[in-house]
Amino acid sequence: MTNAKKIALITGANKGLGFEMARQLGQAGVRVLLAARDPQKGEAAAAKLRGEGLDAQFLKLDVTDKRDRAAASAFLEEKFGRLDILINNAGVSAEPLGTGKVSTTTEDAIRRTFDTNFFAPVALTQALLPLLAKSDAGRIVNMSSILGSQTLQADPASPIYNFKSLSYDASKAALNSFTIHLAHELKDTKIKVNSAHPGWVKTDMGTDAAPMEIPEGAKTGVELALVGDDGPTGGFFHLGKPLPW
Repeated sequence: MTNAKKIALITGANKGLGFEMARQLGQAGVRVLLAARDPQKGEAAAAKLRGEGLDAQFLKLDVTDKRDRAAASAFLEEKFGRLDILINNAGVSAEPLGTGKVSTTTEDAIRRTFDTNFFAPVALTQALLPLLAKSDAGRIVNMSSILGSQTLQADPASPIYNFKSLSYDASKAALNSFTIHLAHELKDTKIKVNSAHPGWVKTDMGTDAAPMEIPEGAKTGVELALVGDDGPTGGFFHLGKPLPW
């Protein structure tokens, strides 16, 4: 980036993977904007990173709120005139992961999950694309999940075959489709778009049963956010290795 720090916006960044990705990007010299719905929690998270000597600030952003998305875009335009990295990290699961049955999944659970996990990142990315286009090397990272892999979900020999929740899994498969389509549209630009599977991580959603610690889980998203001009676009990765769609 010409005589300036890279600027990254991470959604759902007040805790868990979002917060740790902000920390790791900050440690790499990136100016990080921690986007979150709750101003108190978001500002506390940003203050913690500033206390570690990192360039961090809070940005109020409920990804499902059209007004918040517009306000975030206007703020970035006025303050920086561009955006270098967008990590669509905010996500929810309306039912316990791995335990959902199609026959009992409610329409409400599907709609609520898709609102945050698919419709919101699509809309936010569309709002911020003009700013990413002004970057020397725009990067979009969609935080997906191996549970969104249609190939592995359909394979009786795969480790996730019996781990199914329709609303969450389908929302991540849809997010992966967004990655493929957007990367294709932007293939002749400097912007790279990839999906990341962080792993099964000890977060609120992953629970303490997960084998991976949060710093390890943050690595894939950070690597894709900082990928060089010769790096991939339109892919699905976990710790540098491609995953099947």
